[in-house]
Amino acid sequence: MNRPSVLLDRADLHASLSDPALLSMTFLNEIAGRFPDAVSFAPGRPVEDFFDPADLHRYLDTYIEHLTTEKGLDAAGVRRELFQYGRTKGVVHELIAHQLERDEGITCDPEALLVTVGAQEALWLVLRALRATPRDVVLATDPAYVGLTGAARLLDLPVRPVPEGPRGLRPEQVRERIREVRAAGERPRALYLVADFSNPSGHSLDVVTRLELLEVAEQEDVLLLEDNPYGWFRLSDTGRPPTLKALDTGQRVVHIGSLAKTCFPGARVGFAVADQRVTGPGGPALLADELARAKSMLTVNTSPVSQALVGGMLLEHDGSLMGANRRQIGVYRRNLRCLLEGLRRRFAEAPGVSWSSPAGGFFVVVDVPFAVTDALVEEAAVRHGVLFTPMRHFSGSARAARQLRLSCSSLDPDRIEDGLDRLAALVRAQTAAPDA
Repeated sequence: MNRPSVLLDRADLHASLSDPALLSMTFLNEIAGRFPDAVSFAPGRPVEDFFDPADLHRYLDTYIEHLTTEKGLDAAGVRRELFQYGRTKGVVHELIAHQLERDEGITCDPEALLVTVGAQEALWLVLRALRATPRDVVLATDPAYVGLTGAARLLDLPVRPVPEGPRGLRPEQVRERIREVRAAGERPRALYLVADFSNPSGHSLDVVTRLELLEVAEQEDVLLLEDNPYGWFRLSDTGRPPTLKALDTGQRVVHIGSLAKTCFPGARVGFAVADQRVTGPGGPALLADELARAKSMLTVNTSPVSQALVGGMLLEHDGSLMGANRRQIGVYRRNLRCLLEGLRRRFAEAPGVSWSSPAGGFFVVVDVPFAVTDALVEEAAVRHGVLFTPMRHFSGSARAARQLRLSCSSLDPDRIEDGLDRLAALVRAQTAAPDA
């Protein structure tokens, strides 16, 4: 006898599953799949020109040699390291700690470092740990990376925005927002920010601002959640400021890192430097240990094979991701310069059109004199063969409703020029419309 199929009412599922923050990535991925021939400025993907499957075998061999010569493992130990579940906190933590010290000037105990399934898991785990009471909230720059807002909503953790100004986040605004949140009866636990070439705005913070933010964090007793996926990719070799974590002398910063842009995203390896001391029942511990407890119930561990691959890459370049990314840095500089110059040539005299000029990273934000909706993205794909990301996915502000984000990381100059021609045609069509 056939039984009726089970029907689940969406109202009986967690409300976050219908939240726009979670729907954003699904929409963009779906529309990109429907229009594969469109020039896509939407994804912040690393350049693929230097990917070679043969490298994976070499990285693995390099890591195995490290296990035998440096760690003293025999054949059985190597098999166990690669094929078994592995240590929850990770097995390449020492290599990542060495890389952070060499490239970033961050000195940390490897035991304060948790290796995660991408930076997204690290972010989720930190938010999970900080959500202790219904009063707890997290602050975030506005506009903010959709991965932060989506993860927070999955955890029922409210996000309180701190608007960025023309030069990015201002410490006095952070202090004011913290006090407003407290006056409303909430407990601000942390501020999430990307200090270098933020996604989506492209803003960076100067050294003075970073030091002032650390001072605000100490005085107001909050943490800073520093996400750092783009700090390597400057237009110039000079003027690279230290990360917040490198300046942190009071353990106010949880540093979240990703190896997606600097190694390769297919490995899905990220990490958190969580050296904050935890006290109370159970004895003293590091925040990294507390995060590992949660991870053991979420993903159990990060794939040892994936860790071996990125570990081998680090070893091949003497622990320096800066050295490993010399060619990629050159491509990103070329692409960003091409994008900025292409915008200038096409829109310098266009009424109502302006754009940001970041000093590095993947993203440029364009202001236009018409609403940028998901429906417009589909129209752009169908009629003009170009894709971009509406800024409304990152912010609810009125200005964001008339902005779009362009990413140039994975395109070559010819595709950038072609895509900008198509974008210019879209802008002309929209500004000529009666209701523009």
